[in-house]
Parts: sequence; structure tokens; C-alpha cells
Amino acid sequence: MRTAIYPGSFDPLTNGHLDVVQRAAKLFDRVVVAVAKNEDKHPLFTLDERLALVKQEVRHLSGVEADTFDGLLIEYVVDRKAQAIVRGLRAVSDFEFEFQLALMNRKLNENIETIFMMPKDTYTFLSSRIVKEIARLGGDVEAFVPPHVRSALAKKFSGAKTI
Repeated sequence: MRTAIYPGSFDPLTNGHLDVVQRAAKLFDRVVVAVAKNEDKHPLFTLDERLALVKQEVRHLSGVEADTFDGLLIEYVVDRKAQAIVRGLRAVSDFEFEFQLALMNRKLNENIETIFMMPKDTYTFLSSRIVKEIARLGGDVEAFVPPHVRSALAKKFSGAKTI
């Protein structure tokens, strides 16, 4: 079984992320959307909230599951018996950093490949950071995130408990 790990903070999950997940699901038997703990990024949503948002959106996709991880990605990939890491590239500016990560992961374990995937051109400008800023300022994020993520953002910024 060919398994790929698609890691990220997914704070929040966007339509661009989903596009990459759907593309990866066509290439691999199993895709694990791995939500990173990484508290250094000061996420808006807790790890459990982010996992729940991802699970809700990928539940209908065959061969796709969601999980969390903490620590070295390459160790998580090996633990899950995966053969590849999927990384989304929106623009040339993403490439340098992602390329460094891919080379470091290859140095740590040469048996794990990194696959770079580009989302549809309509999502190349999209980032979780921008979505959060638009939502925080009361803008409409309907075109950028799934409906349940939009609701969670609205609740988060209104001060209500999410999920």
C-alpha cells in the first residue's frame, strides 16, 4: 500500500489544502493529513480543534484520514509506514524553504521521498494566515474555506467556544 503523509498546521484548513489532499489521494492508496502540534506558531485553533476540522472535511474521501503528530516529521512518516511526504507549493517563494526541508528529510531517511504538489491556480494566493486575518476583520471567507471551517472561524472571533 502506497502511503503519503501530508503534514501541516492547518490553522485553519483551506480549500487550497483540500485541493492538494484530493490530488494526493489520486496518486496514493492512503493519505494521512497530519496536523502538527507546533505550538511555536501560536495557532488560533487548538490541536484537537484543527484535527476535528480536518476530519470533518476528509471523511468522505476514500483512503484519506487525519491524525496529529508532534516531533520530527520523518519519524512520524516511518511510524506510519509511509513512503512519501506531500508538500503543497503555492508560489516560487515557497520552494526554497520546502526544498531545504525535503533535503533535510532525505538526509535523515533516504527512503522517504518528498512530493511537491501545486494547488489549482485559483488557490495559489491562499494561506491560512490570510484567511484568519480576513475572518478576524469580519470579511467573508466563504470562497477560501469549507463551510464548517468558516463557522468555526466566526465562532472563534466572536468569542464563542468552537467545535
